[in-house]
Amino acid sequence: MTETLLLNVSSSNQSENKSNSTICPDLNNWWEIVYYILPKYIDTICVIGMLGNAFVLFVYSLHKGPLKIAEIYLMNLTVADLIFLMCLPFWTKNIRNEFNWPFGNFLCRSTSASLSLNLYTSIYLLVAVSTDRYLTFVHALNHRGVRSKAMAKGICLLAWFFGTLLSIPTFTFRTVKHFPLWNISACTLDFPTPSWAIAERVVFNTVGFALPSAAIIFLNFSTICTLKKTAREQRALRAKCSKGHKSTKATRLIFTVVLMFLLCWTPYHFFVFLDILHKKEVIKGCFWEELINFGEQFGYTLATTNSCINPVIYVFVGKYFRQKALGVFSQFIPCGFPLNWLSFKEKSLYLNTFPIRSSLT
Repeated sequence: MTETLLLNVSSSNQSENKSNSTICPDLNNWWEIVYYILPKYIDTICVIGMLGNAFVLFVYSLHKGPLKIAEIYLMNLTVADLIFLMCLPFWTKNIRNEFNWPFGNFLCRSTSASLSLNLYTSIYLLVAVSTDRYLTFVHALNHRGVRSKAMAKGICLLAWFFGTLLSIPTFTFRTVKHFPLWNISACTLDFPTPSWAIAERVVFNTVGFALPSAAIIFLNFSTICTLKKTAREQRALRAKCSKGHKSTKATRLIFTVVLMFLLCWTPYHFFVFLDILHKKEVIKGCFWEELINFGEQFGYTLATTNSCINPVIYVFVGKYFRQKALGVFSQFIPCGFPLNWLSFKEKSLYLNTFPIRSSLT
């Protein structure tokens, strides 16, 4: 999918299966399961994710109050997820067609580049928001020049630019190529030499995941340690800092988003790493070919889940996001609308936001 030659291993395996069935068993039945299950799962993810991320974007865009620095990063992450999800229907159709691409060369290139853009942009936005939390709690930096909304917007633009730059090879070398042996025209990465293919996978695996993930883990681990130390000191002094409590709740949301991103994307990149070893002939054999091919397909399917799970996290973990959502939708709630389903604090927020309406009810 994103940076994977969707046909590469499966095609070679089918050829090898025909020539040496005793070594490489025929797995056509397993591929039939892939063609049946994966599109249904991805379509479900696509519908849920587009509705959820549209809801998040709606709340952030219409809320009257200014966005916080962390929310600027999360809003850009939502946009990246929406771009990613809008491209998925093309790939589900591609899988149903057994990788026979029906949409032409431009959509082959543009959708592939958009999927690549999502990965690079998302992970570097998470690096940025993790850095912001790190500077806030570990180094207690609140200087206007270091942590400002203008700086956050500039960093977001830089993340989009960097993601676009890293997606150029995908847009350049993706093409619809006909494979007479299987009578299909696949949307595939067609590099000039095999060394290009290996280099692309190495960049994708290291720059697109390993290095930023290491930074994310370090930054969040340091922040967690600092928060725990601060909590112990506050308990020892029997002091309660409401501001710190609010910041901790906001940080908990960031931690959850980061954790889910790593859990969803790590399996796929693990199989990408195995594919690099296979291309370099560090590991050989039919077993590894089949494992890598199936692993990449199902690993990427798991990765798509990340784009629909963030809105769920915002609702269930992000208390302040729920308050923002309440503030937005209360503009459209008619007078006398029952508020029994709201918590006491959220109900109070609603009434304080609209004092005239509260006096009428």
